Amino acid sequence: MRPSTLRALRRAAELTRQNNFTEAVLVAEPVILTADVDEAAEIRRWLTDHVADFTGPKENRS
Repeated sequence: MRPSTLRALRRAAELTRQNNFTEAVLVAEPVILTADVDEAAEIRRWLTDHVADFTGPKENRS
């Protein structure tokens, strides 16, 4: 996964935890939509592995 994609996903997680869901989508959507097949698979795995980053308290973050 490109470093810029990972940064965007991490930022989206932070924004989601701060209840800024609309801004989180605006950050994550472009990288998700432009990902090739391989990167899209990596994004799906990352999202699955980091659910707590989006929903849990800061201590649960990886």
